[in-house]
Amino acid sequence: MSAQATYEFKAEIKQLLDILVHSLYTEREIFLRELVSNASDALDKLRITAADSESDDAPLEIRIEADKDQKLLTISDNGIGMTEAELVENIGTIAHSGSASFLKAMKEAGTSADGIIGRFGVGFYSVYMVAGSVRIQTRSHREGATAVEWISDGQGAYTIRELSGEEAEAVARGTRIEIHLKDDLAEQYTDVEGLRHIIRKHSNFISFPIQVNGERANTVPALWREPKFQITKEQYKEFYSFLTYDLDEPMDTLHVSVDAPVQFNALCFIPEKSKDFMGFDREDWGLDLYVRRVLIQRQNKDLIPQYLMFARGVVDTEDLPLNISRETLQDNRLIRKINTTLTKQILSQLGKMAEDKDKYAKFWREHARVFKAGYMDFVNRETFAGLLRFNSSSCESADELMSFEDYMARAKPDQKKIYFAFGPSREALKLNPHLELFRKKGVEVLYLFEPIDEFVMDALHTYKDFALTPAELAKPEDLAALPDVETQAPEDAVAAPEKDALEALLVRFKAVLGEGVSDVRATSRLTGSPCCLVNPDGHTTSSMDKIMRSMNHDNSVPKKVMELNPNHALIRNLADLNQADGNDPFVEQAARQLFESALLLEGYLTDPHALVGRVQDLLSKASGWYVKAK
Repeated sequence: MSAQATYEFKAEIKQLLDILVHSLYTEREIFLRELVSNASDALDKLRITAADSESDDAPLEIRIEADKDQKLLTISDNGIGMTEAELVENIGTIAHSGSASFLKAMKEAGTSADGIIGRFGVGFYSVYMVAGSVRIQTRSHREGATAVEWISDGQGAYTIRELSGEEAEAVARGTRIEIHLKDDLAEQYTDVEGLRHIIRKHSNFISFPIQVNGERANTVPALWREPKFQITKEQYKEFYSFLTYDLDEPMDTLHVSVDAPVQFNALCFIPEKSKDFMGFDREDWGLDLYVRRVLIQRQNKDLIPQYLMFARGVVDTEDLPLNISRETLQDNRLIRKINTTLTKQILSQLGKMAEDKDKYAKFWREHARVFKAGYMDFVNRETFAGLLRFNSSSCESADELMSFEDYMARAKPDQKKIYFAFGPSREALKLNPHLELFRKKGVEVLYLFEPIDEFVMDALHTYKDFALTPAELAKPEDLAALPDVETQAPEDAVAAPEKDALEALLVRFKAVLGEGVSDVRATSRLTGSPCCLVNPDGHTTSSMDKIMRSMNHDNSVPKKVMELNPNHALIRNLADLNQADGNDPFVEQAARQLFESALLLEGYLTDPHALVGRVQDLLSKASGWYVKAK
């Protein structure tokens, strides 16, 4: 048996560099983000260790210079700089992070090092996505440090030398990186406006000025890291415009700093106008995710639920573990914690906004269509329900809104149900025969105008101790004990037909309509209409039934129960005619007319030709009778 031996892994450096350059990052422009982040770290390190450095009056900044003729891009900083040994260790050693070592040393010394970005020690090599060769000149902040030069084409080897004489004197404290761009990329990455765009996209909130050919590119500060009381309304507006390209002021602003269960800062805005126009731009949402002020992902859709997609803003955290390219996340548990916390914060902010009815009404008109989708958020169910708004039978206009709380405050004594009805408009709902009894009893009904409203009510089912109940499924006996607020004038009162005559009419209607209805019966739910249709199961509303049939591509007409109002003059007259002649054709004609009229109100009548012809025939007969009576 051979003796056990221990070996070290070996790496083919050229192949490893090739993997880092061509497989690690999805976009070439990321190299600029990585080099700017390294420069920012160098400046932060100098700031933290300023007591040990040679000081000068030059402001700490990052400078980017582009030279199209020379195909040269230069990135420099006046930060901490490097010695020859540090240059070999940090640049010449793949995956050694000088920033990580610095953070460890600061932690052991009990010194805060917030703001340091680097972690993995590979970001620098992204430069070879665009570079044919790279030269670094650097001088450490340490007293008496000499200038050093490092050169490599990224093929696996580098040269390094100590500078002297005029060459050394030309190198100030800090680091200067000269990137000799590949021919096919030189024009793209020496375009000044293009460079400024990349900076604003990925590194705009770096805490130090970034100069591009002498003009500062990152002019908007990372407001989310500033104390709220120090920020003016104008600054919020400037940040919002920068973020969204929207020139209007935001409707509302949420600025939070959270320490537990996960540390993060967030700055969110509610726009004045909705972008959800007829379902377009449904993917154009999400919050921008930053880690230590560096953009990781634009429009991250995991930070907030989709029903809050109207919110625009940024989230910045230092706790989030990233993959080595800092482009994707390693662990979504922290994102889920941020989502949970931020959702509660936004809902709480909406609750505060709702205290101003006019302001909240404006929010509701713009963003309700999206917000209503929150009916699936069972964790925040009651908070979500409290933010819903409706029009109702008690409102004076279609623009007036009310909440569940408003409804409950106006409910009848001992009423424990919130009634609602779906219709295309207030006018249509006023003609809905199912609501006649509610008007008679003075019971308020919430009006639903959009299909999603049905799903909202079905999912919520209750609000506090009130059951959410469709008006058309309400049992007349549930309202019978309530006093009438609408009374019928004595001259309009009609006595119900005799029991036998009514029963005979119901049988005749059922025979005429046949398979078109499941049953015909008398009802006390109607006060002004002669008839209505109800679902036989007593659980599904007409509107929900239509939605479900539409989803299943079912165009058939459902069989319903036809209910007749025995106190209506038409029904009394028909009962008398049928009692006098059980085969009177007018009764059959009236039965079909009433049935198709009810179908029309329900939205199920697809072919109105027979109905129109029958109406014309009845009018012709009625006009003849009327002339004779005159």
